Amino acid sequence: MNSKKIKQIFTGLGFISPNICGFLIFTLVPLVFSMILAFTNWDLKLHNMFKPENHIQFVGFANFVRLFKDEYFLMYFGNTLFFMMGIPFGIAGSLGAAILLNNNFKGANNKVWKLVIISAIMAASLCVLMAVGLKATALTILVVSIGGLMLVGGAVGGSTVYRTLFFLPHFTSGVAVFLLWKKMYSPIGPINSALAQPLNNLSAQVNSMEASTVQIGFWVLFALLILILAWRFKVLNFKWRDAEIDSLSVILPTLFTCIPAYFFSKISPIESIKWVPLAIAVVLLLACIVNWIIKKQDFESTPWKGHGGMIVGSLIFMVAQFVCIGLALVLYSLPEMASDGLEAPLWIADYYWAKPAIMIMSLWGAIGSNNMLLYLAGLSNVPPELYEAADIDGASGAQRFTNITWPQLAPVTFFIFVMSVMGGLQGGFATARTMTQGGPAGATTTLSYYIYTEGFNTGRLGYASAIGWGLFVLVFSITIFNWKFGSKYVND
Repeated sequence: MNSKKIKQIFTGLGFISPNICGFLIFTLVPLVFSMILAFTNWDLKLHNMFKPENHIQFVGFANFVRLFKDEYFLMYFGNTLFFMMGIPFGIAGSLGAAILLNNNFKGANNKVWKLVIISAIMAASLCVLMAVGLKATALTILVVSIGGLMLVGGAVGGSTVYRTLFFLPHFTSGVAVFLLWKKMYSPIGPINSALAQPLNNLSAQVNSMEASTVQIGFWVLFALLILILAWRFKVLNFKWRDAEIDSLSVILPTLFTCIPAYFFSKISPIESIKWVPLAIAVVLLLACIVNWIIKKQDFESTPWKGHGGMIVGSLIFMVAQFVCIGLALVLYSLPEMASDGLEAPLWIADYYWAKPAIMIMSLWGAIGSNNMLLYLAGLSNVPPELYEAADIDGASGAQRFTNITWPQLAPVTFFIFVMSVMGGLQGGFATARTMTQGGPAGATTTLSYYIYTEGFNTGRLGYASAIGWGLFVLVFSITIFNWKFGSKYVND
């Protein structure tokens, strides 16, 4: 190698040396150091200059064994999974927003555009008049007016204005948004001020009715829960019969489908029906097993075929069942709560409302995030001739979405789902640190925030490192699982 090539190599290394040094100092060295820490008992309260007799010792896998015995770790892992139930709603909201914003209603037809503008003005005016007629607070009227102006502005400016308005929150600093929502969730904040009058009206309406009449909604949602359960098992059976899934691919989806039924048995307000959903789930499962033993699949299927898609579908159905359970419990307790007058919740200061409050905030941020832009890019790549052929065949809007839009967006959805799951398992630190400090009573503490509190609040650096590497293994395993089964579903 001549001197010219050596000079070129060192010149190139000189240019990339800042990046290499930054990676070594701020990434690689801390990673290796944290891995070493995970096998030690380093505790800043015990191992410091004031207690020289205590020495750091290697404890092997003791920290990792402790994870499975630590009730707080399991609790905060449950919190993390609870927050992740908002992922399907965020993905659906992003897709819905992208589909709406993908339409250019200005078009070449001036009459249609003018009709849209007139409709937007009438809708905005009607909302403001309704708010005034209901004697809403000045803040509520202001918010409704701003929403009306956005509606009219988007109608005049076209989809470009709407896209800008939807994406604006994404440019705002996360901490600034969290502080804003913290003020909005204050007991005397704008949200509770806006809810005060509607809740008073609802209390008067509920108190004027029989309790049994109000609780009809509980039975409607209970029936809907059973229908969702039965529908899911029906889908599993049909897909197995048509060889869209393998027999091994129904194990985890069936488990996820039965989890809400078991949860209902623990919190049901009516003792006589608490085991009904779980009993129905068991009966349906046994019926499917008997059917699978007696009958054969119409076609041959490969092992674990369709596993990823069925798990994703079961998770979505599981979230839907939990929503039905939550709303049913609210309707059952509504007459009793209304007797003393309904009041707005304390949101992040209340143990039971803290997690839903943060999920609502996360959903607001997810709808106009990068996911919406990814879906917009995916929609622009759908071949228009597919829609033209569907129109010729007389397909409805729902059929167009089910058979064209959704399959064409499968790669985008898969990528968004994988990234959302990874972010969900690692997320929650900034929210907890800024808004709740992990409270109340640990209700909003996630694994990432638990690592912070163990390492920097209690000083147990060895155990905090073990939690971090345990989280890494969890994220890595789930990501590999998604790529193994989910990518097959997308390619199919």
